[in-house]
Amino acid sequence: MLDKNGIAKRIAQEVKDGYYVNLGIGIPTLVANFVRNDIEVEFQSENGVLGMGPFPWEGEEDPDLINAGKQTITTLPGASFFDSALSFSMIRGRHVDLTILGAMEVAENGDIANWKIPGKMVKGMGGAMDLVSSADNIIVAMMHTNREGESKLLKRCSLPLTGVGCVKKIVTNLAVLEVTGDGFRLLERAPGVSVEAIQEATEGRLSVPASVPEMKL
Repeated sequence: MLDKNGIAKRIAQEVKDGYYVNLGIGIPTLVANFVRNDIEVEFQSENGVLGMGPFPWEGEEDPDLINAGKQTITTLPGASFFDSALSFSMIRGRHVDLTILGAMEVAENGDIANWKIPGKMVKGMGGAMDLVSSADNIIVAMMHTNREGESKLLKRCSLPLTGVGCVKKIVTNLAVLEVTGDGFRLLERAPGVSVEAIQEATEGRLSVPASVPEMKL
């Protein structure tokens, strides 16, 4: 079973040389810490940063350098800063190759709910709606179940939707799955996790191939 860093490390394998990548709030922000050193990647944040690096070491934080989640960041040589209009022009213009988001729920058809729990105060959807409507490649980073042990990979989302039919792949603490026309398909299992445990933790339809490899981290 993976922790949050393990999920981010596995997703970092999906980042290719030359990609422009948007990292959502939460687990996705950790992905920048695990990208291979031999490739060039531009991380974009919707608050107006292109060229984010990994998180700063303790004591080296610059309070003026933050991501969309208001976490302190580092920047790489050649990084640039711009206003929200230009930032969202990049997103809406489909100039981002990969979007990595957190989620509260994902449905078997690729719907995602990641911005609101009714009855709880939220600041708003932020840029999530633009990201899910404009991105061609969305990977979700999330825990497979909630604190009560209930599945977050569902037949149908119960929370207000952020986007419809947009998620391509999900990496959880238990597995790597892709969204197909027939529901979720199991691609990899986390170290020490059985196929049976993944099936039990998944409410939505799940197809399982004859052989499911263990993740290589």
